[in-house]
Amino acid sequence: MKYLDEFRNGEIAQPLAEKIRQAAGDRAITLMEVCGTHTMAIFRYGLRTLLPPKIRLLSGPGCPVCVTPNGYIDRAVAYVRENGVILTTFGDMMRVPGSGSSLEKEKAEGHDVRIVYSTLQALKIAADNPGRRVIFFGVGFETTSPTVAASLLKADKEGIKNYFVLCAHKVIPPAMEALVDTPELNIDGFICPGHVSTIIGTDPYKVLAGNHHIPCVIAGFEPLDILQTIYMLIIRIAKGEAEVDIQYRRCVREEGNPRALSLLREVFEVEDTSWRGLGIIPASGFKIRDKYRRFDAEREMKVKVEATRENPNCLCGDILRGLKTPGDCPLFKTVCRPENPLGACMVSGEGTCAAYYKYGG
Repeated sequence: MKYLDEFRNGEIAQPLAEKIRQAAGDRAITLMEVCGTHTMAIFRYGLRTLLPPKIRLLSGPGCPVCVTPNGYIDRAVAYVRENGVILTTFGDMMRVPGSGSSLEKEKAEGHDVRIVYSTLQALKIAADNPGRRVIFFGVGFETTSPTVAASLLKADKEGIKNYFVLCAHKVIPPAMEALVDTPELNIDGFICPGHVSTIIGTDPYKVLAGNHHIPCVIAGFEPLDILQTIYMLIIRIAKGEAEVDIQYRRCVREEGNPRALSLLREVFEVEDTSWRGLGIIPASGFKIRDKYRRFDAEREMKVKVEATRENPNCLCGDILRGLKTPGDCPLFKTVCRPENPLGACMVSGEGTCAAYYKYGG
């Protein structure tokens, strides 16, 4: 299959791994893969076993489900308990535990929670149920945010007044910058997310690379993509260069996606927002502009939200920062498992704990 089989060729992987070993020499290097899909691929294909012991790969906060703090989940739960509310969301969010409940548990209690596969599907539910308020729980990075923007513009154009968005969308580069400022990590280079980069292009990473002198390479998701990315980063590190390169050129352009960026600028403005494990990060979230605030659930639909609390034994926050691995967590594989997740990192298909559990640490 074109663009798939050729990127999983073991006969190419072995020589590429040897080039990595030669380029790295005895140098200790720490790289962080920001995207959860990269984390899954690294484990699935056993890429760590091909690397020299001194090359350390850290899993970062690139799972949107994982980095959404309990406060958003608690608010979503509060909304579904309101009479006449239909809450729609993507499937991963259903099982994420909040402070006292989850959307899956609320659905089991008889509340109207529906899994959708697009924002336009959620908008159609609103159009088909004019007497009920329909909320889309928007979670994701720059990849999915344009689809939410498009749904708001369509709702505005068609006069759909019962459609709302609980906006928990986040911006990746500021979180990367926050991690660089964590001295315990000593990050030497970033494996940048391919999905996000198809939207934002290279400019946001150039600011990061310039400010902190750290090279960044935008990577595809197949094993040879990731190995080539690691090689490109090591070459930059060896030369003392902090540039932004694109390995994933079959999908990513320097300018990103101008149409999607235009949608984001029209509907959203950036704001300081909270990330699980990372706290408040300046200019790292999207907020619906005042022009479209009538669609903003948080501002237009007041609801009493229970006091937010985190599981004190769950290390998901430290894992998202790269300070801990799932094996350090006392809950991992004991009481926290995919069928009984106690933390967000075990729920999502992009979660680090889910990757460790499925493929081994």
